[in-house]
Amino acid sequence: MNQPVAITRAVSPRINECELTYADREPIDPARARAQHETYEAWLETQGLRIVRAKDAPDNPDGVFVEDTAIVLDEVAIITRPGAASRRSETESVASVLKPYRELKHIVAPATIDGGDVLRHGKRIYVGLSTRTSDAVLDQLGPIVDPFGYRIDLVPLKRCLHLKSAATLISDDTILYNPACVHDEAFHHVRMLEVDSSEPGAANVLRVNDRLLISSSFPRTAEMLMREGFVVDVLHYDELEKAEAGVTCCSILVS
Repeated sequence: MNQPVAITRAVSPRINECELTYADREPIDPARARAQHETYEAWLETQGLRIVRAKDAPDNPDGVFVEDTAIVLDEVAIITRPGAASRRSETESVASVLKPYRELKHIVAPATIDGGDVLRHGKRIYVGLSTRTSDAVLDQLGPIVDPFGYRIDLVPLKRCLHLKSAATLISDDTILYNPACVHDEAFHHVRMLEVDSSEPGAANVLRVNDRLLISSSFPRTAEMLMREGFVVDVLHYDELEKAEAGVTCCSILVS
């Protein structure tokens, strides 16, 4: 079996110009953001992933958030058309990296979708309806995934950037979620765990193998997950969080 990879990209020196939807703009220290991102990549390597970096995109402030540029399934990779026009030039370089691993399909105008709005659970693909993802994408996404037996479920969102800002899969049968942003009835046949109510951003957790990575900004949720029996690693990620990001945003995992 080939070694699984994590596709990442360097932090742009223009990260302070990143797109923001709900977060207030705060100054971001690019050097500190780079250091946190390098620690993140090092953690991925400890989980047996090989880091494959997409071409640097210094003129794309949000370029480090590669998750939004592609949806990777077992059978195919779908290159997105991001909802923010400033981000659409990010996809070509990620497509070049993905090409050796998957057949590529592309979402085209007028539809938009960010990878952060897509959560896969088995043969179900949940798509968050956010300011970045339009329901028009179904007309293109459906014909791509239907032949492989996937079902698409649309998930309405309330005041959160992406679906994965509000819900992530933390085991084969468990989703961690923020009920203020997404209703548990949106999901089917899955156990639901709520984040600590004082940590609304804590639902964005990265699962690799049987370990969970969570930001140090969310200690109460991390403690709850450990009490529930999950193996949890904690990472300082607060500088990148100022760009309305979470730990899933900075990698695309390909096995």
